[in-house]
Amino acid sequence: MVNKKKETAAIAALDFIEDNMIVGLGSGSTASLFIEKLAEYAKQAQLSLTCVATSEKSAALATSLGLHVVDLDDIDQIDVTIDGADEVDAHLNGIKGGGAALLYEKIVAQSSTRNVWLVDTTKVRDHLGQTMLPIEVIPFGSTHIFNYLKANGLNPVFRRNVNKTLLETDSVNYIIDIDISKIKDLHQFGSDLEDFAGVVEHGLFLDVCDDLIIGDDDSVEIVQK
Repeated sequence: MVNKKKETAAIAALDFIEDNMIVGLGSGSTASLFIEKLAEYAKQAQLSLTCVATSEKSAALATSLGLHVVDLDDIDQIDVTIDGADEVDAHLNGIKGGGAALLYEKIVAQSSTRNVWLVDTTKVRDHLGQTMLPIEVIPFGSTHIFNYLKANGLNPVFRRNVNKTLLETDSVNYIIDIDISKIKDLHQFGSDLEDFAGVVEHGLFLDVCDDLIIGDDDSVEIVQK
């Protein structure tokens, strides 16, 4: 069954799409729903769109629905990227990476003129940290990174597949999820993570979102930076 709140947000995001745009496609359940709506809209309105996906899964879905998907390196700049978020606060900062695509999502976001996030009302927070923060790490030395995070009280957990094997990202790295509920200065914390050898990227998306679409059952709220 389709989440009505997510569907409402996905439909509202179509207002940000114009003919001949280069569109970034996010990853995760809400982004997948948007991709489906975008494909329908592009066909009905006869739009010429070029898309860049943030994961192999999103690329495969978009291609299967008839959207034209190219590699990021094939274009100069993305006009708008539409993506979801696991949590977002009143300052439009968020946690992303529940779908393990945080590295590609952040690269695509920084290559975009405009970043639009879609969430339902359950994802809006007063403070970030109710959701575990994903960290993408290289396999080499990952246990040492895990132990460092554990020693610092961040309750790390390696993300695993259903069969208990370690989950690998599209770039063949691992994900460690950590608890940041007690972290006060997220900008400094993110900077500290980036300085730690072996950490490829983290799921703190700070000062990235330009427009936030919050979907409810029969209405949307749009918040701009």
